[in-house]
Amino acid sequence: MPLLEVRNLRTRFRTDRGTSNALDGVSFDLAEGEVLGLVGESGSGKSVTALSIMGLVPQPPGEVTADTLSFDGIDLLGAGKRQLRDLRGNRMAMIFQDPMRCLNPVLSIGRQITEALRRHRGLDGGAARRRAVELLEMVGIPLAEKRLSAFPHQFSGGMRQRVMIAIALSCQPKMLIADEATTALDVTIQAQIVDLVKRLTRDLGTAVIWISHDLGLVAGICDRVNVMYAGRIVETGPVDDVFARPSHGYTIGLMGCTPRIDREIGRLTPIEGLPPSLSEPPRLCPFLPRCAVSVEACRVSMPPMRMETDRHGAACHADLRAHWKRPAA
Repeated sequence: MPLLEVRNLRTRFRTDRGTSNALDGVSFDLAEGEVLGLVGESGSGKSVTALSIMGLVPQPPGEVTADTLSFDGIDLLGAGKRQLRDLRGNRMAMIFQDPMRCLNPVLSIGRQITEALRRHRGLDGGAARRRAVELLEMVGIPLAEKRLSAFPHQFSGGMRQRVMIAIALSCQPKMLIADEATTALDVTIQAQIVDLVKRLTRDLGTAVIWISHDLGLVAGICDRVNVMYAGRIVETGPVDDVFARPSHGYTIGLMGCTPRIDREIGRLTPIEGLPPSLSEPPRLCPFLPRCAVSVEACRVSMPPMRMETDRHGAACHADLRAHWKRPAA
């Protein structure tokens, strides 16, 4: 049984200008100790997927439905507020994308790190403080004990991001969702955080959902990857299979925008156009107006998810096996 099971997850937001269908039938599983990547342009639904799983979509204006949304056997949609509070920050945790908006500006860093340790682990003041020092040292913040009394505005953007990572890891969760967790960090600290996540999955069996625009980072840390576009998963499979044998025009487009170290430096190929409006469910593939490999069937019907192998599938009418014989561009 998977640790996280998601079936037909739909999230919409009702506004004065109409309804935005941010997620439209997202389905996937996450096993213990597995690292799953979510990639796609801004607005593709990655962060909304994470917030929907964590129960953090404000309702209203949001509305979250699913055939199944369960974590460790617990129905997340049917769980009460108290049960969700007991889960969040303890058994499942999230590293948010904007630490300045998530950290409380009037509470010290030490107070914010020890809060979860006191509530979920029952540690007293001294034990919680010692654990907080260990966490700050683990994410590479110097003079950790002295820094506990500092406030968020006294930290740089990268240091605030590391504090968010320390808070998320404080209770050693069974599932960690990392939303652009290393974007604000330099490459040295980024490598340390990636190694830390790998140790968590290896030693504690922590499952990770890694949200990122960095395909190279996803390739290095993830076991599987879901490619998202317009609130849907358009391709899914093991990282090596998806990046070596892309089976959707959008995946090929993303890889064409990514610099490669295994070929001569040349001009990158951008994806022309803009993502579609999410106000109405699409009748055809939402990527059709921007796709460079579309076929006649794409103009007739919505493509279903078609499995190329047991674990690798794509929602695409085009047969892209010809692209498998050469690097995607």
